[in-house]
Amino acid sequence: MAVRSNTALARALRADRTDVEARLWSRLRGSQLDGFKFRRQFPIDRYIADFACLDAKLVVELDGSQHADNPADAARTRVLEACGFHVIRFWNHQVNQELEGVLETIRLALHSADV
Repeated sequence: MAVRSNTALARALRADRTDVEARLWSRLRGSQLDGFKFRRQFPIDRYIADFACLDAKLVVELDGSQHADNPADAARTRVLEACGFHVIRFWNHQVNQELEGVLETIRLALHSADV
């Protein structure tokens, strides 16, 4: 089996997004959130961030039940932080049930960044 590059994998993930990713992306895309530009499924180091704002050095990760108590997530966060990014995580159900609260948390993180 051939190993895919992060860029190819990111493209595949963009094409096969989850409903939750689509819901949040519909509110982040096109610089809708206070003019900050986000990218989705963006390669950073050896990982692919669900959403990244390069100007604010912010990564937003969406986690489903498979991420509960997953030590790999802590390692991933450490690598992303070592690359200079602040990482915030939301459970999928938060996006589905509390979208405005999720957006407000992202907004606060964007404005607290040294942009």
